[in-house]
Amino acid sequence: MRVIAGTFRSRLLKGPGQLRLRPTSDRLRETLFNILGPAVEDSLFVDLYAGTGAIGIEAISRGAKETIFVESHAATANLIRANLNGLKIQSNVEIIEAKAVRGLERIAARRLLADFIFLDPPYEDAQELLDVLDYLDASHVVAPQGLVIVEHRNKLELPERLDRLERTRLVEQGDAALSFYRLAAAA
Repeated sequence: MRVIAGTFRSRLLKGPGQLRLRPTSDRLRETLFNILGPAVEDSLFVDLYAGTGAIGIEAISRGAKETIFVESHAATANLIRANLNGLKIQSNVEIIEAKAVRGLERIAARRLLADFIFLDPPYEDAQELLDVLDYLDASHVVAPQGLVIVEHRNKLELPERLDRLERTRLVEQGDAALSFYRLAAAA
């Protein structure tokens, strides 16, 4: 695995090794950040189910002001730390060791508004994904112009609209898909 672009372009990241992770492919990561473009600069980027940290590190490399990694497994959180240390990234990053909703609650308690929230839960746990989407829909952690991006199996049907969030884009690549949600305009 490598960083695709930005300050840390082409730098290698430690992979999952013995950890049971399914990192986002380089190709899908490149597609994601090509879509997000320069909006990542000066943003607050939240990487849920952070795994290797590759998505959040890519955001840092592309100029995110602050990146928060949320990862529930201690060994995996240590892998993120190792990847950050390997790139000598020490400021404007935080690792929250907690389940996704608990990590989001901690972010919300600080009244932070995330410009981007990326979530990539295990593909086999569709209910977990829906629970996090429901939490994000009800919470006030998404900035007014923020985006929630969900990586999921392309065969999984996600809701087009929740109470406040609506899907604005769906990109399929191989067996994976990215669903982009924004806060719906007030009716």
